[in-house]
Amino acid sequence: MLPEDDANRQIANGFIQSPNLNARAIQVLPPAGGWQRTVEQFTNDYVRTMRKFPQRMIVLLIDFDNRENRLSYAQSQIPDDLKERVFILGVQSEPENLKRDINKSFEEIGDVLAQDCSDNTNELWGHELLKHNKTELERMILSVKPFLFN
Repeated sequence: MLPEDDANRQIANGFIQSPNLNARAIQVLPPAGGWQRTVEQFTNDYVRTMRKFPQRMIVLLIDFDNRENRLSYAQSQIPDDLKERVFILGVQSEPENLKRDINKSFEEIGDVLAQDCSDNTNELWGHELLKHNKTELERMILSVKPFLFN
């Protein structure tokens, strides 16, 4: 997981601490420092290694900042041969808004999101600030659930 910022890193850390998760199968990378830098860091630093390791997948965690074109822009930067193994997820606005709205810490948010994935539920993923992830989430779950969750 390549998070944009520290808030997304904390969410990712909460996700990987879920008891139903195979924590050895996932790694949270240091924050890239902004959504554009996340995309750039992926293309500059991880494309080559993903080609070298054909089982490797990556999740880019970005804030969408209420910008409808952000997902399509980020997707356009992913090479065609890697599109099936790169997933782009994030809060519609910013994680701080979600944290305030549901009154949970970032790590608690990550844990609930992991539980939703493990249990095939949509409790938090269906939230107004997260529901735009539906297509990416469904695609990701099909790819990672068999090895990521116990």
